[in-house]
Amino acid sequence: MERKVSFVEGEYYHLYNRGVDKRIIFSSRGDYRRFLMLLYLANSDQDVRIGNVLKSNSYEDVFTQDRGEPLVAIGAYCLMPNHFHILVTPLVENGVSQFMLKLQTGYSMYFNTRNERTGSLFQGPFRSTYVDNDRYLQYLYSYIHLNPAKLQDLQWKKRVGTKNTLMKFVESYPYSSYGAYLNNSHTITDPTKFPDYFSSKEEVMSHIADWLSLDDDK
Repeated sequence: MERKVSFVEGEYYHLYNRGVDKRIIFSSRGDYRRFLMLLYLANSDQDVRIGNVLKSNSYEDVFTQDRGEPLVAIGAYCLMPNHFHILVTPLVENGVSQFMLKLQTGYSMYFNTRNERTGSLFQGPFRSTYVDNDRYLQYLYSYIHLNPAKLQDLQWKKRVGTKNTLMKFVESYPYSSYGAYLNNSHTITDPTKFPDYFSSKEEVMSHIADWLSLDDDK
């Protein structure tokens, strides 16, 4: 699963992957929660005994465990039924590849065991896009956090009248980092390693609402 790409410390990257053959990779609340816990535990420069941590701690307590120093800083994430998005900046050399290897391997092992299956779960190595300018980085915050809108309405970009309903759904979606920004409560995410676009809940909501009214070409 390791990707032969040079990820530079201090730069920003959009990482994403989907299930092989576009299959569902999150089919239950437990699946989503497992991946969220791995987003935290796999992001470590130490050999964390992830299985032991998960067995001996509640979901909430997992995020209080000492995991050593993180490999990457996560600026945003969103889990969808058959894919995921993560916005990161590497903190150490080879940090992105180490993190993604542990994340995808750990989740694949869990998923295959739980579903009594074998073989690859993800559609090849993770994919990445280099974020080369400030506007694109701001766009990704919104693009990633607005992904759940597709679960309500695949044509949401063409139906401006549904904006308020979609905003409420996006705000309440439990498997993205949007809630962490609204509540200013970060465990998986670390916005301090990213430009300070949002100094208040109101700015976060305004930014997302503005992008909700635009299409991908703007």
